[in-house]
Amino acid sequence: MTSDFYDDPELAEPHFSLPERLQDKDATVRRIALMDLADLDGDAHVPLLLAALADDAAVVRTEAARALEAFESPATVRGLARLLSDEDADVRAAAAQSLSELKLQESAQELLPFMAADDAFVRAAALRGVRELRVPDSFAPALAALDDADPLVRREAVTVLGYLKRLDAVDALTRLATQDPVPEVRRAAAGALGFAEETPAVLAALLAALSDQAWQVREEAATTLGKLRLRDAAPALVAALDDAYWQVRLRAARSLGRLRDVDALPGLTAALTHTISNLRKEAALALGEIGAPAALPALRAAENDPDPEVRRSVRLALQQIGTQA
Repeated sequence: MTSDFYDDPELAEPHFSLPERLQDKDATVRRIALMDLADLDGDAHVPLLLAALADDAAVVRTEAARALEAFESPATVRGLARLLSDEDADVRAAAAQSLSELKLQESAQELLPFMAADDAFVRAAALRGVRELRVPDSFAPALAALDDADPLVRREAVTVLGYLKRLDAVDALTRLATQDPVPEVRRAAAGALGFAEETPAVLAALLAALSDQAWQVREEAATTLGKLRLRDAAPALVAALDDAYWQVRLRAARSLGRLRDVDALPGLTAALTHTISNLRKEAALALGEIGAPAALPALRAAENDPDPEVRRSVRLALQQIGTQA
């Protein structure tokens, strides 16, 4: 440790000699010192945080990993990536979380090699770290990871491809949306298809997902069908207004509003009396988007809904229909 850190007034009093506390025999003292260190302005103290990644105590390594979330650099990424293989689960989780907050594209080059690691947790964390960076070099390893034996890796690979929005990944994503054995992977794939072009294969995959045995997959499929504005999906979305789960009904209502499908009026007006206020709100908004005067009686009946958000949505819908009439 260089004298520069001891000469920095922010690292001495009133912080009770932080560098010395970081060398204390008590791991709790070292951990609290790291928390104080992370509160300081600037990044001159980052080397101290990086050094703490090699501390003997897991609680200290965990705190250092958390603190480094705000100080991105190649050295930080390398240090956090090494912790993905730490013996302690909390350390690994903290490192993975900090890596997921990456913003600089240059960081991706440090993580790409870890996508081929032997440990599935490491592969998944590396994929999660690069997803929002949208670097082209992550496409090939993410596409290959769709066949990974570990479902967490497959799910993270799906999200990477969703962020990249490459049309040459659509076929693989449609396959996972309907065929992957794990519901969470199917759900992620149905959501990732939100960038796809309208094709028979995409429509067929999303319609199949709308009938998936897992309601979370159905919910995601309903959302994506609305994003893509696939008009041929309207009958299936109307049917989804009777889904056993209100979350699926809500997303179906929202998508039918985007499609402005008048055949949805009976189901949407019925949803105005549902016990879940969020569903009533979405139904009102969808009716406003559709703009059909036939919805006016049901909307007027809902003007005194006990929920203020629903009442606001009803008023907006009435204004929209009045404007379009």
